[in-house]
This record gives sequence, structure tokens and C-alpha cells, in this order.
Amino acid sequence: MQLFDNVQLALTSLWANKMRALLTMLGIIIGIGSVIAIVTLGDSLTGNITEDLQGLGVSNITVSLQQKNEDSGDMVHLFGPSQPEESDLITDEMIAEYQDAFEGQIAAISLTQSVGVGQVTQQDTSANVTVTGVNADYMNANDVTLLAGRFIQDTDGERQIAVVSDLFCETIFGTSSSQVLGREFEMTVNNQLLRFYVVGIYEYEDNGFLSLTGEDPVTDFYIPLDTARKVSGASQGYQSFTVVASASADTSWLLEQTKSFFSSYYTRNPSYTATASNMEAMVEMMTSMLGTVQVAISAIAAISLLVGGIGVMNIMLVSITERTREIGTRKALGAPGIAIRMQFITEAVVICSIGGIIGILLGLIMGASGAALLGYAVRPSLSAIATAVGFSMAIGVFFGYYPANKAAKMDPIEALRYE
Repeated sequence: MQLFDNVQLALTSLWANKMRALLTMLGIIIGIGSVIAIVTLGDSLTGNITEDLQGLGVSNITVSLQQKNEDSGDMVHLFGPSQPEESDLITDEMIAEYQDAFEGQIAAISLTQSVGVGQVTQQDTSANVTVTGVNADYMNANDVTLLAGRFIQDTDGERQIAVVSDLFCETIFGTSSSQVLGREFEMTVNNQLLRFYVVGIYEYEDNGFLSLTGEDPVTDFYIPLDTARKVSGASQGYQSFTVVASASADTSWLLEQTKSFFSSYYTRNPSYTATASNMEAMVEMMTSMLGTVQVAISAIAAISLLVGGIGVMNIMLVSITERTREIGTRKALGAPGIAIRMQFITEAVVICSIGGIIGILLGLIMGASGAALLGYAVRPSLSAIATAVGFSMAIGVFFGYYPANKAAKMDPIEALRYE
């Protein structure tokens, strides 16, 4: 009997027992659907997060302090229980020497000073903003698009001026960006009521998973570095800053040289050292972490495939018992054992394949829905879909072989006697 005939027989048998066939497929549908949904959502998250991180500048180098572990000499991240003293911070003098040492390799150095969350009130409207002190290079280092006016300059000193987003303009002033330049408003930050003038407006961008939502600040609010230090009472120094490599620079070489340069200042510091990293390392770390989580969850979901396979085997055994006289008749008419075996293996493969296809469709719908709810582009994995189809067929062969082999070995005389 040809393969086509086997498939036709299998479909006829399934159609005759539609409910039983559907219940048999359920484990396969759930297993394949869960894995495809997880892989689709995971790939969508990974792809979008990678793009977001790369958008921040893969060639950018972040220099930051790391706390030393006094017992082992190892380093732990700065986000520990203690904060560096002013004497531990990276100074303007260190940065100036670094610029001189690697002149021509550096396009910009972005310096920031966090102030905190401020509340801006204008008549009956208020909004929260993230207040950050920045230098002139911040604009190029972070791809800030200026729509009107100017950005912060290094000569602004302690002037109470601000660069705000077009979203801020619409939220607070309810008007277009160009009409907000030069306008004054009040902001409460660090329990201080301050007045600022708008000197520039930039284009607000929603940075995917990095963006703030809900009750978080609606936009970033840039002021001069010296103004930020005055408002926050911060020390003269930095816990971290960003270096933008020039187009002609070897970023990998500059990264290693930057690590060596700044760590040399901290050889005698008992508490801190300075290190450097770039977005490429963070992208690799995030991809690896999400991949590990994806595999772990998929492995758990795959347990239902095992249960589904066992269910297929049980139903096939029941089906063979019900069709014992049919098998005996075919064998009495000269059908070889291999033909009987292939008939029932094909039936098991058809059951699992249909279940797999339904599972793939449901998984894609669930994964796409999850990605859409998070605002991410859907990235279905073609390799995962192909693997799922192959795996479904393999389950059919594996779990269908024992019942099929049992049918192939039946004694035709005993089978014909079966009631």
C-alpha cells in the first residue's frame, strides 16, 4: 500500500472518530503551541531589546566605578550598600588627561549628573520629569534630535536654563515647540522651587523597553552640569560617563586602553576601581540571558509533548484492538507485516502532524499577541516552526511504532477469531 493510501486511510479513521482524535491531539497542540509561543515572544523581545541597546551606540564606551570586595579582591557592581566618597570619584582632571592621551580616537565625551524627579506646574497642568545635568557632548553621544533652539553648552555655567522635549511642550504648554522657546516655568525638585527658561526643544523618542510608562516621568529634562550640581548638592566628580569613539578608531582597542588608563588611578584605592564596557557586551549578555530563560521555559512546556505522545500511543493501542478483525482480514489476504506497520505508523504521524500544525498556529497567535501587547515587532522563528513540524512527526513515529509493531505481529487466525 502506497503512502498516499495510508494517509487517506488515516484521515478517514480520524474523521470517523473526530472527538477522540481531537482529545488525542490535545497534548501535542498544547506542547507545540506553548513552545512556539515562548520562542516567538522570546525572539521578539530579544530582537527589540538588541535594537534598543544598539540604538544607544554599540561603539560607545561607558567608564564607571566598581566597588572592590576587600576580602577576595574581586569586584562587585556599584549598586551595593555603600556609595563612593568624593575622593573616589572620577575627576575632570582624569578625563582631560584621557582626552589628551587618546586625541583623535575620541569623538565626544558625555558627562551627566542626575538630579532626580522634578514636578513642573503650569496653571492647572503638572507633569513629572527626569532632571539630568549634561554637557554639550551629551547631544551627539545619545543621538538627541534638536527641533528648535539650542542644546546645553559648556559655557552655560549655573544658569537656570533647560532643554525640554516636544512631548513636554504639549503636556505643559499645550502648544507647538517653536512657541515655547524663551518661556519660563516653575519646577519643584529636591524640595526646592526653581524657575527655568526653555532654550531648546528636542524630539521625544519612546525607547521601547527602556522607556518609562504609567506614573514614571513623562520625559527627560536637561540642564547645565554646574546647575545640576548646585541643585542636587552633588560632588565635583563622576561615578560614570560615556565615551564616543571616532569613526576611525578601533573600538575594541580603545575599550581595553580605556580600562587600563582609568584603572591605573585606582591601584591604591582600597574600595573602588574604574572599568569600561560597551553596549556590544551588554547586547551579548542580554541575548544570552533571554536565550537561557527561553530554553528553560520551553523545556518545561515540552513535558506536555511527552504526555501527548503517550496519549497517542494509548489511543493507537485502543484503535488496534478495535480493528483486530480488519488487521486479520488484511493479513489473511496477503498483506505483509511491514504494510500493516506502516499503516498505523502513518496514522500516528498524521495525528501528531495535525496536532503540531494546530499548535504552531495557536502558538504564533499567542506569541504575536504577547509581543503586540508589549509594543514589540513580532519576529516568528522559522527555524522553530520547522523544528516543531519535524518534532511532531518524530513523536508520531516514536510513540506509534510500538502499537504498529504489535499490529504487524498479530496472528491472522487469532485476529479473525477476535470478537
